Amino acid sequence: MTNVIVTTTIHPPTAAVQLFDAMPDWHLVVVGDRKTPDDYALRHGTYLGPDDQDKIDKDLSELIGWDSIQRRNFGFLVALEMGADVVAVVDDDNIPYEHWGRDLMVGRDVEVDLYATSAPAFDPVGATNYPHLWHRGFPIQLLPTRDYSTCSRQTVHVDVQADFWNGDPDVDAICRIQFAPECAFDEGVFPLASNTIAPFNSQNTFLAASWLEHYFMMPHVGRMDDIWASYYLQGKGASVVFGRPSVTQERNPHDLITDMTREYIGYENNLSIVKAVVDDPDELFRFLPARTIAAFDRYRSHF
Repeated sequence: MTNVIVTTTIHPPTAAVQLFDAMPDWHLVVVGDRKTPDDYALRHGTYLGPDDQDKIDKDLSELIGWDSIQRRNFGFLVALEMGADVVAVVDDDNIPYEHWGRDLMVGRDVEVDLYATSAPAFDPVGATNYPHLWHRGFPIQLLPTRDYSTCSRQTVHVDVQADFWNGDPDVDAICRIQFAPECAFDEGVFPLASNTIAPFNSQNTFLAASWLEHYFMMPHVGRMDDIWASYYLQGKGASVVFGRPSVTQERNPHDLITDMTREYIGYENNLSIVKAVVDDPDELFRFLPARTIAAFDRYRSHF
């Protein structure tokens, strides 16, 4: 089995990157940007500099644009060429625990706590020991009606394993401004899933490589790049299970007001999107800029 880790960075190799690079059962692919140091080097993994990405597909490179975390789409294409079975998408500020990647659920039938809701979307964070918090990208209009009262043990086939993160969790800017959370999630609530669509990120997530054709980090949509990718993938039929924390996030510096501004496109559209993609995932394209659609089409031409 070939397992590939994909990340992006503008920093010299961080502590997290060095730990991922040293994992014997995984191959790390780091996708650089124009701000990444010219002398960036890994001991074992593969580094894709700007010229390397242009050689893979210059048109896609131009459509995505520079100074963009969505450059990691090139890492997915390299993972495809490597014949990856499982692809892990991580951030360079997430310190992996010793058990990271060792209890993979992807490709297996797993017994989970499955929450049933009549709402159009499910918030996995609210099902934990932090019920006042919510996942980035969850439609904020649904916050007052979250209901976790209906839950049963069921077996689910796992296409995507979205592991949680201790420390600074992946909540939206409004939630972070209000609560400034530092979390230690109760591992006893995992694994969990739902009967409906749920946001998951590209911070600490494992997916079957067979889904890569439909998994694209959306450029030009602010901080909804991975969230809308997650909604599209689930609209296509991928099943998602949320796993116990396997990293601690030591979050890179962020301006929360800037984050909130870049998340506003989600506050406006997430509820409409989750309702639409359940019936037809391609309905997402109604919410995307033409340049984003062109980039997605170009990306899919590699499959």
